[in-house]
Amino acid sequence: MTVDQIIVTPLKRIKVTGGDVLHCLKYNDPGFIDFGEAYFSLVDYQSIKAWKRHIQMTLNLVVPVGTVHFVFIDSLGNLREESIGDDNYARLTIPPNIWFGFKGINKPSSLLINIADIPHDPAEVERLSIDELNFNWESVK
Repeated sequence: MTVDQIIVTPLKRIKVTGGDVLHCLKYNDPGFIDFGEAYFSLVDYQSIKAWKRHIQMTLNLVVPVGTVHFVFIDSLGNLREESIGDDNYARLTIPPNIWFGFKGINKPSSLLINIADIPHDPAEVERLSIDELNFNWESVK
């Protein structure tokens, strides 16, 4: 898999009295394969969570609150960056075998949801420390 296979799907944010409605994922959307689990993750301002690579899981990442900057690196060393959230409401579909990390860029924190095609299995995920892949996180503001 390469970073070119990451799908960015713009999502609808519908203004309604009392609070917006934010679309996330439908079964017939590009990138939807199957449902395994959904989970939320809080990402504190300037907090970096890196590096992770799923061997089987396809991720569908949405940031309904705040903004998160994502960095992706494939096995060829190709790099891709995407920021999603308040100013760019979209879903990122990440195929297996791509390293990724992310940084919260909103105060006090951002909310991330992953809708994965399989349940979490510690045996299918690989992790590296933040320094094991070459990326300047200080450049992300």
